[in-house]
Amino acid sequence: MDHVKSLRCLVCGRTYAPDAVDYVCPEHGNEGILDVQYDYELIARRLSPDRLARDPDPTIWRYRPLLPVRPDSPVPPLAVGGAPLYRAARLAAGLGLQNVWVKDDGRQPTASFKDRASAIAVVKGRERGAAVITTASTGNAAAALAGLCASVGQRNVIFVPESAPAAKIAQLLVYGSTVLLVRGTYDDAFELCLEAARAFGWYNRNTGYNPYMSEGKKTASFEICEQLGWDAPDRIFVPVGDGCIIGGIHKGLKDLLALGWIDRMPRLMGVQAAGSAALYDAWRNGVAALEMQPIVAHTLADSISAGLPRDRIKALAAVRETGGAYVRVTDAQILAAIPTLAQTTGVFAEPAAAAAYAGLAQAVAEGLVGPDERIVVLCTGSGLKDVAAARRAVGEPLVVEPTLAAVERALAGLGGPE
Repeated sequence: MDHVKSLRCLVCGRTYAPDAVDYVCPEHGNEGILDVQYDYELIARRLSPDRLARDPDPTIWRYRPLLPVRPDSPVPPLAVGGAPLYRAARLAAGLGLQNVWVKDDGRQPTASFKDRASAIAVVKGRERGAAVITTASTGNAAAALAGLCASVGQRNVIFVPESAPAAKIAQLLVYGSTVLLVRGTYDDAFELCLEAARAFGWYNRNTGYNPYMSEGKKTASFEICEQLGWDAPDRIFVPVGDGCIIGGIHKGLKDLLALGWIDRMPRLMGVQAAGSAALYDAWRNGVAALEMQPIVAHTLADSISAGLPRDRIKALAAVRETGGAYVRVTDAQILAAIPTLAQTTGVFAEPAAAAAYAGLAQAVAEGLVGPDERIVVLCTGSGLKDVAAARRAVGEPLVVEPTLAAVERALAGLGGPE
């Protein structure tokens, strides 16, 4: 890994050789989140937009020279990355906008954005010869790790709050993971996972703790900019819970700027559920990341529910350093966003993913977005992850007798067939 120069503590700025520490800065305990530092001059000699244009590999591994893995490390066979970016003209028109794209990461192997980080976790864990890889999750990160581990026969142990949606728990069990349902919150599961990993010597995938997870998530930034012809958008709307996704998006954009592949930094717009809005409150009130206090989080968008965001340093920096903003939306707005997004783009999103569109609508209402701006909405997970929430959003179907007359009566009640 000669292209990785060091790991830099985001609290004190101290740097470490990549093999000198496992996860966090020893000076700050679990709060000492590290950031991977690269040799961009070396990377530029190995990778360029022209080379990428000739590369038929659509996965995140097309960007391997920009990832913190050894050049000869085997990668999981599942095709992670390459999520489509859809031009969403009708969605845009409904908001009075002209240029909106939807990045559909619900198309990943386990149906969520979290596959990007889990692919890196599996490679890094196996580089270290880990017998077990572990994580704590509200569901998607766990399913991603479970699926990626299953693809290579890697043992894994998953800590999930007991309240996680049934579909996500089912994924874990189908993939053959050892699943521990924790009677408590996501934060309780996270702390228990940290304790168990230390006690048993497991490789820990947890975001906001393992510095390499942001590096997997940043690949969405590469894809967005490449799909737009290296003409960076003006704003990217990102659903935010723990903060690792928006931190990763920011890191990827910084990589591209350092390489000169884009000429400006998009404004990053973090979207939080009103019942889990610790970062929104900190941003609005000018509170530093390490001064944030835990809240009691409650939202139907389980994937963005976090009492004390673990990657809050990167998450606040992503918005503050890009001149973006945090936006808060209610659960009702999130539910309403699911059918709107589906019916105007064909993208079926789980609540946390639909929050990104709800945030865009809220930002338009608040006058934060100009009609001519080029905007990307990051859809982070499939609606099949939480069908119960989708049913709440759309109500019940019509029930008819098996006769044409019954069909005609039902359609008449809707105003007739089109």
